[in-house]
Amino acid sequence: MEVMMRLNGSGPVDECSLRPKAIYTAADLAGVGHLDSLPGQAPFVRGPHHSMYVGRPWTIRQYAGYADAATSNLAYRRALAQGAQGLSIAFDLPTHRGYDSDHPLAQADVGMAGVAIDSVEDMKRLLDGIALDRISVSMTMSGAVLPVLAAFLVAGEESGVPFDRLSGTIQNDILKEYMVRNAWIHAPMPSMRIAGDVVAWLSRHAPRFNGMSISGYHFQEAGAEPALELALTLANGAAYVREMCSRGLDIDAFCARLSFFFGVGKTFFIEIAKLRAARLLWHEIVSSLGGTAAKASMLRMHCQTSGWSLSAQQPDNNIVRTTVQAMAAVFGGTQSLHTNAYDEALALPSADAARLARDTQLILQHEMGLCDVVDPWAGSYMMESLTDSMAKTVRDLMRTIDNQGGVLAALENGWIGERIHRQALKTQADIDAGRLPVVGMNCFSERAQDEPVCLEVDGRHVWKSQCERLEKLRKTRDGKAVEDALAALAAGAHDAHANLLDLTIDAIRHRATIGECVQALERTWPRYHAMPAYSGQAYRQGRDGCEAWTAACAEVSELRRLLSRAPRFYLGKLGQDGHDRGAKSVAAALSDAGFDVTMGPLFETPESMAAQVAQGKYDAAGISTLAGAHLGLIPACIGHLRRCGADIPVVVGGVIPFDHRHQLLQAGATAVFGPGTAMETIVSVLAAKLIAQARAFACATG
Repeated sequence: MEVMMRLNGSGPVDECSLRPKAIYTAADLAGVGHLDSLPGQAPFVRGPHHSMYVGRPWTIRQYAGYADAATSNLAYRRALAQGAQGLSIAFDLPTHRGYDSDHPLAQADVGMAGVAIDSVEDMKRLLDGIALDRISVSMTMSGAVLPVLAAFLVAGEESGVPFDRLSGTIQNDILKEYMVRNAWIHAPMPSMRIAGDVVAWLSRHAPRFNGMSISGYHFQEAGAEPALELALTLANGAAYVREMCSRGLDIDAFCARLSFFFGVGKTFFIEIAKLRAARLLWHEIVSSLGGTAAKASMLRMHCQTSGWSLSAQQPDNNIVRTTVQAMAAVFGGTQSLHTNAYDEALALPSADAARLARDTQLILQHEMGLCDVVDPWAGSYMMESLTDSMAKTVRDLMRTIDNQGGVLAALENGWIGERIHRQALKTQADIDAGRLPVVGMNCFSERAQDEPVCLEVDGRHVWKSQCERLEKLRKTRDGKAVEDALAALAAGAHDAHANLLDLTIDAIRHRATIGECVQALERTWPRYHAMPAYSGQAYRQGRDGCEAWTAACAEVSELRRLLSRAPRFYLGKLGQDGHDRGAKSVAAALSDAGFDVTMGPLFETPESMAAQVAQGKYDAAGISTLAGAHLGLIPACIGHLRRCGADIPVVVGGVIPFDHRHQLLQAGATAVFGPGTAMETIVSVLAAKLIAQARAFACATG
């Protein structure tokens, strides 16, 4: 269950954690080598530009996508009119995973966590009336980067904006998908080929459009402490630089068009130090790899406030959390910023909450004086010492990665996943034990609060509309031209000299769909598969001696006595959502409490999960949900379980609006757990239900 996908707080787990101390003096600056640097000068600790926000405030770039292209277009145009300074497009999960909306695996997720894009016609509707020669567009897309970027380029071309006048960024950071986010399509090696082809093509034809944004945000969302987030991000960056240099790209030209994307969490001073240290370290890395141009080693970044730190309990408290995190990003010197809506721990952000999130940045820019001074923390005993300590810690972590053979080797041997997962479990245990306070959730929670009005997306309507558009598109296009273009794209996968983005653009011009382009590449590169795993005993170590946890474990012990074995629990993730931090945390906690836990594969269907549960004779099952598709997927899964004869308790956890929880209970769910639910509550509810069943069975059978 994605019960704790949006956790609250941050806590140390090992040597990569940093904590500020109570008092700093001039002695703490001994040996710090960057103290005499200036903004806009190497090593860029104080910012990549000499005037920073005094000359130009950071860009307000709110990440958003709503249902279908027309709805999102209206939201984008309204946001631009009200102060947004660039677009950041959120695509729905089927688009991320390279499925057209009419694909059987896509239906429940269409339009639910972003905008559905199936073809260049959808992209043109999405960007209608937006001056693409004046507005920069950021797109979060890595797995299906070829057809999505091609659709954007062709949409601009057909609106009269040539490639060389388009500006923006495509994420195109595939390595982090295998580490945490799981929105991959192909295996790592062909995906690196795709990423390189995108960078190479853009460098030749669209020099104002950045071909890669390297993300650390998703590491933090998955559980990484700031130092580990930064180390993994920079290690990925170095891997991309080496890959592009091996393809003959000039390091200075490539690095000058890179950007980075960091999360900003609740450890205020540490987060500022992390962003300052990021620039120092990237300058060192690029210089060591042969970069000589100042612009190449000048790290530019986008930041987003922390999603997992938001609380579903007393959600208006999240306004304060987001504001302080935004200030940390600004003090750290970000070039653009997204501020999260306060209701995102409950559902997709509502219009009012999204407006308030944007206005938070406008207030910081225009009312609070934050733009008046360049790097106000410069010379601070505390901040300069923390920046130096962060840099030293990250260097040590990067050496550890290098000693394993590099970031791909550390990914393949499980070191990265295990490290992040164990940090997430330590944080979870500290929250549940009350060692990390979360106001309104595990402390100071006496005040009741009205349930906020959440955004509702009619996913079935969006799905039906997208299917109708796809049917019309396929009837009106030149089928032979599409077939030939897709055949050329498929052949390009075998030709190292072919540029796959070039071939995809040709297919998109002929009205091939996103899914068809991906399917063409799947002829050579099948879809990649991975099984999630969890660590035993790491959560329990943080709860030893806690009365509530001990009592819950005692209930499981009683259940084991009644069954004469460990109770068997199956935990599944349905649909196209690959975020699995919460699911793995719940699996680990249940295992530590005494359950025999099996995690299903990512991207299960209701039918496949029901078959697995029935075949395995499990005592109970759980379903993790995060991305808004719960009403389409969970009742279907429960129905299939019943038809398979598996009449067992089914618990659900995740980001679920309050009024949807009743619908899931009516559909047969035993319990629905929202974000912030302590692990002992989940353990106890499951154990109590199964104990009652076991005793009833014992009575019935004499």
